[in-house]
Amino acid sequence: MQQLNFPVWLRVEHWVNVLFLTLLLRSGVEILATHPKLYWRNDSHPGTEWARFTRKTMPASRLYDTLDEEESYSSLVSLPGHKQLGMGRHWHFISVIGWILTGITYYALLFATGQWHRYIPYDWSLFSTAWQDVLTYLSFELPPLLPGQPLDAVQKLAYAVVIFLLAPFLIFTGAAQSPAIEARFPWYVRLWGGRQAARSLHSLGLLAFLAFIAVHLIMIGWWGWPELNALMIFGHVQDLNWAIGASLAILAGIALLHVAATVVSLRRPRTVQRALGAVVTAARRVLLRPLESRQHYPRRAVSVEHRVNGKPPCSLRYKAMAVHGFVDWRLHVGGLVERPMAFSLQDLRELGRPSTQRVLHNCVQGWSSVGEWGGVPLRTVLDLVGPLPGARFLCFMTMQDTGRDEPSAEGAGRFYEVIDLSLAQHPQCLLAYDMNGGPLPIKYGAPLRLRLETQVGFKMAKWIESIEVVSDYSAIGEGMGGWREDNVFYDKDVEV
Repeated sequence: MQQLNFPVWLRVEHWVNVLFLTLLLRSGVEILATHPKLYWRNDSHPGTEWARFTRKTMPASRLYDTLDEEESYSSLVSLPGHKQLGMGRHWHFISVIGWILTGITYYALLFATGQWHRYIPYDWSLFSTAWQDVLTYLSFELPPLLPGQPLDAVQKLAYAVVIFLLAPFLIFTGAAQSPAIEARFPWYVRLWGGRQAARSLHSLGLLAFLAFIAVHLIMIGWWGWPELNALMIFGHVQDLNWAIGASLAILAGIALLHVAATVVSLRRPRTVQRALGAVVTAARRVLLRPLESRQHYPRRAVSVEHRVNGKPPCSLRYKAMAVHGFVDWRLHVGGLVERPMAFSLQDLRELGRPSTQRVLHNCVQGWSSVGEWGGVPLRTVLDLVGPLPGARFLCFMTMQDTGRDEPSAEGAGRFYEVIDLSLAQHPQCLLAYDMNGGPLPIKYGAPLRLRLETQVGFKMAKWIESIEVVSDYSAIGEGMGGWREDNVFYDKDVEV
């Protein structure tokens, strides 16, 4: 056992890794709960899922939206649990940052200290030796360790796969689910078979990680847990009782951190939103904000059916406008502009040749679809009204009744959303009035909706009534940048 010689940095990183992996697992379950189904195709068509983690059956006789499909998982398995996607996303992405930084440090020290020799196979004979070790394990015997090394051949190969293949695989498939990366590098999404394939592969990679951990713990118990545990705590085997106590204390500390994260997320979500969101948003702005959408899917890729998210307005005023083809509807654009203006639907259609784009829609819940959207670039409208110096944000006011979508949220009223003015300059930032070759249907946002392809779907306001150009959004609602940000604690910048 003495020859294992775990360096101090490796022992510390081992426990840090346990913390971040468990946070990633529980917060990932919370994210999965909002759309507890896995698909292989981009269109996420109902009934085509290959795996489901819900008993809900949605009615075929009436309109339902994807919010109705959400599950409420217990806090024992998800972080924080109880349909708190906003909190789950904050914890997941802060844990991603922590886990990646831990991994970078691990790789750097692994190669700087020569520890990589323990894990990277550089002799083909290792594979035949590993097969003999498997046969030995199946006979319920322990195979010999490799000469001068602390692992047998099977263990060495398993560590190599997990460290150099599986961990990067999880990061790369996670990146393939980022709207900003998908929009700027459509080829990267295709590399994984599509957005939903990447989501499924990401989930399977997690299961592989859990399988490795389970076997890893079984093997530790088989080889002699007290001694191996002591080596991972102190680097020697003289103090077995102290090592057992220390490991239990570390595990208890990790468990307490999970309890604290859960409790504070459920009781003081705004605090968590501000604290974790500041770090995550800063990382997104550096890594993802410069990316602009360059998608153009072929016509054959357009989804037959686009899922519905959010229930259409039910006011008499909206219904009357819809009956008359929205001829009386007007888009009011004002605030910090030189020329406040109102546009009819016909006015918008006459602002030059309609811009058309076939792009991948990413819902914050996890489903996706490909649609063809036609409309006027948002920057064309802004050029007409002329934003004044100091203008930094756009607030979209809609006719959507939020009380129908999420009655448990406190801020019932009209749905609103805030985006940075700079995003409006993206070539594929569109005020869409057409969909899939025809007028925009009511259930998808008629008469007008926003398309902002580097962001998650809820930022793309539907049933738009007005756009206010502002210098600051702190006085709008709760000041977090939109209705969902204010009331269900989502992040304002959602490039991932």
